[in-house]
Amino acid sequence: MGVLRAVCFDLDGTLFDHRGSARAGATRFLESLGIAATESALDSWFAAEDAQFERWRSGQISFQEQRRGRLRTALPSLGCQPPSDGIGLDSLFDGYLASYRASWRVFPGSVSLLRELRGRGYRLGLLTNGSEEQQLNKLTHTGLDGAFDAVCVSERIGFQKPDERAFLTAAHELGVDASDCLFVGDSAAHDIAGARTAGMHGLLVNHSAEEAVGIKTAVLACITAHGDAR
Repeated sequence: MGVLRAVCFDLDGTLFDHRGSARAGATRFLESLGIAATESALDSWFAAEDAQFERWRSGQISFQEQRRGRLRTALPSLGCQPPSDGIGLDSLFDGYLASYRASWRVFPGSVSLLRELRGRGYRLGLLTNGSEEQQLNKLTHTGLDGAFDAVCVSERIGFQKPDERAFLTAAHELGVDASDCLFVGDSAAHDIAGARTAGMHGLLVNHSAEEAVGIKTAVLACITAHGDAR
C-alpha cells in the first residue's frame, strides 16, 4: 500500500449504529401495535428488513416497496394484519420511522475518529446505499453533517455497493485515485469486496459485542501501518 490520501466510510453498521437504532425503534413500534417486543419478534422484524432491503438493493423493487414489504412480511407472523393498501402501509411505516429516527446514534469513537483523520490531513468520504433524504438526515441528526469532503448516496450516483462504479465515483468526488483511498465498512461482501475490485484498500470493522477494538483504534492502527497523509 502506498501513502494514503483519503479514507472513505460506509455509514450503516460502520459509523452509524443502524441495528441498535432500529432495535430500539422497532421495540417501541411493535409495542405501540400491542405486540410484545420479544427476541423472537425482533428477529422476525429484522429478517423481513434484511430480505426486503436485499430485494431493493438488487433492483427487484422500489425503495418504498421494500418498506411496505417489511410490514407485509413481518406483521402477520406476529399476529397483526397490516393494511392492504399502499397508503395505509406507508402511514403505518411512518410510525416505525418516527421511532427509529428518535433512536438514531453513531458508534462510540466515530466523531472523534473523523476529527482525528481531518487533523492528519486526510480527505474524508462517505459511500452508502439507500435513500439520499434518509441518509443525509442521519448525518444531520447525529452531528456527522459537514464531516465529509464527499457524500455519495446510491440513489444520487446511480450505483450501489458492491458495484465497483460506486467506489470509483466516490474516489472521483474525493479527487483521489482509488489506489490512494482506504475504504472502511462492516460488510465483507458489499463494502470490502467492492472496494478492492475498484482498486481501493479495504478495512473490515466489527461492532459486535465480542469485538474488543473500537472503530477508532482499528482505523488509526491501519493507516499508521501504511504511513500518514502528506
